[in-house]
Amino acid sequence: MRDRRVLVVGASSGIGAAMTRAFAGAGARVVAAGRRMGRLEEIASRSGGPAGTITPLTLDVADEASARAGVAAAAELLGGLDVVVNNAGVMLNGLVQNADPGEWERMTRTNLLGTLHVSHAALPHLVASRGTLVQTSSTSGRTASAGSGVYAATKHGVNAFSEALRQEVAPQGVRVVVVEPGMVDTELASHLSDTSMRDLAARIAGEMRILDPQDVADAVLFAVTRPPHVSINEILIRPTGQAF
Repeated sequence: MRDRRVLVVGASSGIGAAMTRAFAGAGARVVAAGRRMGRLEEIASRSGGPAGTITPLTLDVADEASARAGVAAAAELLGGLDVVVNNAGVMLNGLVQNADPGEWERMTRTNLLGTLHVSHAALPHLVASRGTLVQTSSTSGRTASAGSGVYAATKHGVNAFSEALRQEVAPQGVRVVVVEPGMVDTELASHLSDTSMRDLAARIAGEMRILDPQDVADAVLFAVTRPPHVSINEILIRPTGQAF
């Protein structure tokens, strides 16, 4: 990864922050993008490998103009892009009967449309570098369950879009990697407005040793650093104790 040019979107916490640190620690030049500049500046000040650097950048994937401008700014700062990580996401689970449709729209704009906008903006740079696009999905992108219907729908959408895109850009030397984490120790569940869903997430997390964000970052770093002719298209990673 030394001197590779990396954009991590959704870098202010959790898996995104861990991936930012992992790439920089391996020597990459990283633009850490997200909505919370204070968090990004803190990550940048505390991280970086021997040759790695981290530059914070404001980017909101739910706003198409912001997403496109942010990708363009990152490419200009780095002189191109070798790796782009689509990690921004929200999980606002709840039963359909009691749902706030505004939360559905927020998840769709962030998880699905945000992924599409960043991917589209990044493609010319990745084609030029024969680079790698990493899409953070979820085990919910494989299996839906009661209470996760809309979140699962957005992640199924990410999986479907990413597979179609992989087939499209593989002949141009671009790799597409989908990572599907199970239960991870992040702030994602704290966004839940449905108290029963928040309590359920806390109970499940208390019953097993869940993944650390670094566990996911290590798996992604492994995939990205394979030789150019090797494309690891999908990483399904769960805590050992997670049966679902």
